[in-house]
Amino acid sequence: MAREHRAARANDEHFRGIFFRQDGRARERLQRATRGARGGEKGAKRRVRMSSEGNTAREGERTSETSASAMGASTSKTAEKKTFLGPFAVISLAYILFTTTDGAVRMLVLMHAYAKGFTAMEVAIMFTLYELCGAGTNLAAGVAGARFGIRGTLVAGLTLQIVGLGMLFAWKDSWDKTTAIVFVTCAQALCGIAKDLTKLGGKTVTKLVTPEDKQNSLFKLVSAITGLKNSFKGVGYFIGAAMLSVSYEAALWMQIALVAAALPFAVFCLDESLGRVAKKNITMSTVFKQSYNMNVLSLSRMFLFGSRDLWFEVPLPFFLRSATGMGWPRSAVGAILAGYIIVYGQLQTWTPKLFLEPLRQNPPNKYVAVVWNFGLVSVPLFLGAFIQSGVFQDHPGETTAKTVVIFIGVFVFAFLFAVNSAIHSYLVVKYADGNKVAINVGYYYMANAFGRLVGTIISGALYSYAGTPVEGFAACFWTSSAFVLLSALLELYIDDDDGGLSCGSIKCIRGVDEESTDVPDDKV
Repeated sequence: MAREHRAARANDEHFRGIFFRQDGRARERLQRATRGARGGEKGAKRRVRMSSEGNTAREGERTSETSASAMGASTSKTAEKKTFLGPFAVISLAYILFTTTDGAVRMLVLMHAYAKGFTAMEVAIMFTLYELCGAGTNLAAGVAGARFGIRGTLVAGLTLQIVGLGMLFAWKDSWDKTTAIVFVTCAQALCGIAKDLTKLGGKTVTKLVTPEDKQNSLFKLVSAITGLKNSFKGVGYFIGAAMLSVSYEAALWMQIALVAAALPFAVFCLDESLGRVAKKNITMSTVFKQSYNMNVLSLSRMFLFGSRDLWFEVPLPFFLRSATGMGWPRSAVGAILAGYIIVYGQLQTWTPKLFLEPLRQNPPNKYVAVVWNFGLVSVPLFLGAFIQSGVFQDHPGETTAKTVVIFIGVFVFAFLFAVNSAIHSYLVVKYADGNKVAINVGYYYMANAFGRLVGTIISGALYSYAGTPVEGFAACFWTSSAFVLLSALLELYIDDDDGGLSCGSIKCIRGVDEESTDVPDDKV
């Protein structure tokens, strides 16, 4: 029994050993499998992580590329902005400095001639070639600007202004009137050419640097540069009258210095290709191939500016200085003329923001131009009637009533004329062809110069030959009203109905674009 028990036990231990050995191997296999599975998981995780890191890297690369592209676009825009801001700043500076001398030389010639006993008609003749040459220059400058660039016309304008001012040094007191008129007229002719060569750059650069879809910005930019220019022209009127009290020669030297200061910037800081048209066959005949709107607007502009020069440039200073008029000293005359131009210029600058935007008339169209132009008609009509009244006839010389009415009338006219001029300055740039903007602007300001020429000649004739100075001055204002009326009527024929006419929240006239939005019943 014992022997059997021991044999059984040994047999049992043998099988248990086999079992445990097998179980151990099984456990080892299980553990290896487990480790393999865990390794696989880790590998899978590692592969996922690596894949994720790869995707992240690629996304980072794409993001970097996008950022680089955006930065490139931003840099391009910044570079483009700098590209047009440079020429704009240079041309505007030259335009402003030149305009200061333009106002000063007009006042200098006018007051110097008055002191020497020249009549209003004789002084008007002195400015005929100034305006006539300006009209011709606007045509030629448009072609020149298109073919040779704005830099060439600007440098030529500044140089001619220096030559014209230099000629005035030779004007001697010993000369007879005929010699003096001929000589001063020729000097003024050069100044007239210079003015419009310079003006071309100041007007065209606004179109070149403003995107086509930024019409509000264009209107504000045109108004700002035009208003600033006119403000400095007003400063020039005051400087010309004030410096004449010091010395005629000193006044001329100061004006030459201002122009000379702008000349280096124009020569060295502008690209010669600015404003050029790609076509080489630009001729004078091209100038007269204008759009319908440009022709109508130009004719309206001629009468508008003629209405101002019918009483402002020659009759007003003569009337203010004469004993039968106001009897003012030279400095006071220069001050009111300067005040008019400065106020007029500032009002042009403020026109988009203060006057048209609250009325929802920004940017303007033909209806806006017509409304404001009709408002201007009444001012010279009232002034003419007042001057013709017994206040001036029965009380010659200075009176408080005359001073107050003249001040109010002149500055109300300045306000309404400034708004009209700002609207016109925007419309001409709007209607201009981007490829021929220099030609379009030149043509337009040719009409402007013709208006000033006609107004100056008629004003000299009316003031000198329409009876007494009081009666002649009144006739100038009545004729001015007729010119404004013609300008307003012409604007009605401009083909620009988009936007209609708003007067604040009230829609007075619906535009063609608004009417087209109404869908007919049969199209629904």
